[in-house]
Amino acid sequence: MSLEIDIFDEVDELSQDDLAVIENLLNFAATKEKVEPGSEVSVTFVSSERIHEINREYRDKDRPTDVISFALEERGEGEMEIVGTDIPRVLGDIIISTEKAREQAVEYNHSFMRELGFLAVHGFLHLLGYDHENEEDEKRMFSRQREILDEYGLTR
Repeated sequence: MSLEIDIFDEVDELSQDDLAVIENLLNFAATKEKVEPGSEVSVTFVSSERIHEINREYRDKDRPTDVISFALEERGEGEMEIVGTDIPRVLGDIIISTEKAREQAVEYNHSFMRELGFLAVHGFLHLLGYDHENEEDEKRMFSRQREILDEYGLTR
């Protein structure tokens, strides 16, 4: 069994094949990261305008971005971890701007699908606790992304 992935294409731009690649890639990443089968994640593809609103509302950043992740497992101060339940892990939500992905694919001279895959894996790793707040963490996260994408076959 693999991840339970809900995919929403709010911009209605992606083909069923595109969505299948993202779903397969995230399942591949989950296997590589040893994520429990049945864990849940959602991926939503939005416009730059919509991701700008989300970035402003939830992150106080008044600009569009390429990907935002909302990890549902992060514990706030004083919250306890729930251990030993049979309920699936709910990892969180990944929101991707298809418009920014297209711009960045041109900028980095690779395919739109490679950029979408990169953003999906980037968001997924954030849900698993990876970050890039300092140089050491950034190296760890970006090398892991590259390994997953290369092994999957979405190379630059």
